[in-house]
Order: sequence, then C-alpha cells, then structure tokens
Amino acid sequence: MKLDEKNAQQIVPNPVDPGQAMEADEIEAISPWKDTFRQLRKNRFAIIGFTIIIFFILVAIFAPLFTSYTYHQQDLVNRLQPPSAEFWLGTDHLGRDIFTRLVYGARVSLMVGFIAVTGALVFGTLLGVTAGYFGRWVDMIISRIFDILLAFPSILLAIAIVAILGPSLENALLAIAIINIPIFGRLVRSRVISLREEEYIMAAKAQGMKNGRIIFQHILPNSIAPIIVQSTLGFGTAILEAAALGFLGLGAQPPTPEWGQMLADSRDFIQLAPWTVIVPGVAIMLVVLGFNLIGDGLRDALDPKMKN
Repeated sequence: MKLDEKNAQQIVPNPVDPGQAMEADEIEAISPWKDTFRQLRKNRFAIIGFTIIIFFILVAIFAPLFTSYTYHQQDLVNRLQPPSAEFWLGTDHLGRDIFTRLVYGARVSLMVGFIAVTGALVFGTLLGVTAGYFGRWVDMIISRIFDILLAFPSILLAIAIVAILGPSLENALLAIAIINIPIFGRLVRSRVISLREEEYIMAAKAQGMKNGRIIFQHILPNSIAPIIVQSTLGFGTAILEAAALGFLGLGAQPPTPEWGQMLADSRDFIQLAPWTVIVPGVAIMLVVLGFNLIGDGLRDALDPKMKN
C-alpha cells in the first residue's frame, strides 16, 4: 500500500539548518570559565577595576623606570615642596620625593594583599572543608574557633596580635591573615555542607571513594566560585587593614614606603602641605575600589541568576 503525498510529508522530519546545528554545538562547547570571561567583558565596572589594578601592578613592577630617586633619599633643602616638574607629586617633611615613595609603596601594599589573602585562603579553606565535610565534634570545635575570632572587631584583633608580636610588616601580614581566616572558613563550610548531600557525592561514597579524593575532586572544584569572589574582595580589605596598621605605627616601619605609614607621617602637615596626605590616600582608595569592582563583577559573572 502506497502512502499519499500528504502523509509522506507528515512522516518526513523537518530538515535541520546546518547553521543552527553549528551554533548549538558552539553553545554546548562553551566552558563555564569562557562564559564567565564573556560576562566580565560586558561589565564596564569590572573592566575599570581590572584597568586600575593592572596599572598599579605595572607601576609596582617597573618602579625604578619611573623615577631617578630612591624612596629613602632625603633632601632637607626641598622639604614640603608642592608638585612641580622636578617633584611630580611634591616632597614630604624630610624632602623625600612622594611620587617615588608612592610607586615603591605600591609594591608593599600589593604584596601585603597577596600574601595575607593567600594565607587566609589556604588555612580558611582547609578548616572550612574539614568542618563542613566531617561535621559532628570536628565542626563544633572549628566553628567555635571561628566564632571567637569573629567576636572581636577585625582591626582591634589585628592591633592586639601585632602589639603582642611587635610592630613590623611581617607581623602585620600575619595578623591580617589570621583575622581573615574565619571569613573564608565559614564561606567554605556553608558551601561544603550543601554539597555533601548531593547525589554525586553520595554515589562516590557508595563506590568506596576515599574522603580526600572526594574533597579534592568533587567538593573543592564546585566551591571555587565563591572562594574566588571572596579572595578578590579580600585583597582590598587586606590592603585597607595594612594601611590602618601602618597609620598606627604597627605595620611597616620607616623608611619602608608603605601608604598607611605615609599618611601617618603627613598628618601634621594637612593644612601646610595637603598633597602629602591626598596622594597616598587617593592611591589606597583607587586600589581598594579596583578590587571591589572586580569582585562585584566576578560575583555577577559567576552567579547563574545574574547571567543574561
């Protein structure tokens, strides 16, 4: 029995446009990180943040190329000179070139942010994963430690730690790392608690997979997004806390060109030479703003609810 033409058209499937098929394959081939990068490129504020941070990183790396002075070179004859062709951002109360101290101070501030956040990230993540995955008494002990650390205002706790250990840049780094550990720890712990009940985690346990392998192959990779966002925001916070300790004389010691210390040295000359305070203050503001803009952009890009 032959089919008529009308029935044959109903049976034959609609042809697929090759262009549409290729477009579908490309969409499926886009990795989460490529998609995140694409979302970041659309965020103007994130681009501004990246521009600011890259600028300061380049200035810190190539500091000797931008100035012929050294950051500790004094010229008492040219004390408190306003910005000029010779001294681009003026001089301080000891005749030191502020621009030189600013660019070399970028090295110190960025190093503080990187080392402090890295230390807090490593120890906070380890403690958070341990507490969230194993639970019970392990979770109770670690959580109580976090609660104790968070019970104190962060800057006051950092001041207390540095006061006990002695004022220095190294002790300031240690103090900043310690006060940021519970922030990362609680973030990771909450993420791990939600992940450990997932079906693929239960299946891995049923197959006899060891806890360490589950943590490093399944738990941590799926917790990386909030950790990245918090790390980026933590850079700005760490730099701000280091500047606060430096302003109080508990951070980097003279003649190290740390921005907080530069503010402390210039506070007696606000009216006489306001540029000595404005310049390091604006530098701190811009770096913290840059990291905050990047963090906000990453949060929006990594959050599925915020994607177009």
